[in-house]
Amino acid sequence: MKHARACLSLAAALALAPIAASAQEAESPYSWNVTAVSDYLFRGVSQTDEDPTLQAGFTYTSPVGLYAGVWGSGVDFGPGDPSVEVDYQIGYGIDATERLNFDVLLNRYTYPGASELNYNELITTTTLDDTYKLTVAYSNDVWNSSTDGWYYALGGEWGLPQDFTLSANVGRSTFEKGIAKDYTDWNVGVSRQFGMFNVGLGYYGTDSDGRYNSGKLAHSRVMLSVAIGN
Repeated sequence: MKHARACLSLAAALALAPIAASAQEAESPYSWNVTAVSDYLFRGVSQTDEDPTLQAGFTYTSPVGLYAGVWGSGVDFGPGDPSVEVDYQIGYGIDATERLNFDVLLNRYTYPGASELNYNELITTTTLDDTYKLTVAYSNDVWNSSTDGWYYALGGEWGLPQDFTLSANVGRSTFEKGIAKDYTDWNVGVSRQFGMFNVGLGYYGTDSDGRYNSGKLAHSRVMLSVAIGN
């Protein structure tokens, strides 16, 4: 099923191309994306049992910076578990200065057919010079466990010759009540825009505590993504 999603993503991208070209003729409050990934990694851990899947998102942004969106992906947590994740988002972004942007987002993670996994997370992102990003996220019910969880991350993006972009990120997940070991994840990658398509290749991993929590799903790996959107 997940291999089929990867093929469908390319077909969907081609079908949506004329729509995107028309939409880009004028500024639009609506944005969308369709992405094929070789693995869905969330904070360094595979959510698809190391298999490819299709992802898609849609967002509306108001003139005052308020926005709302929905994002979905295939998942595979084992037999009898959900096959889809759907996230509902509402947030607000503002340019505090010419160099500094601040964004706050409330994300609702949902898993149709497995509502016992649903939970909320508040995510703040501070961006400096459109390059460096500091993320702080908090949930008082991480994984619907009635447990506090925090995530801290620092990352950046830098332009390279030939229109390539280099990105890097390191994050730290912490948990109360011992539901999992605190762990660190990291990634480094390059991407390039080809017309309406963006192709990315990254290397992702976690520390030994991440691998202790999730086994092979947290092992270091290469991930390929092909996206189309506006």
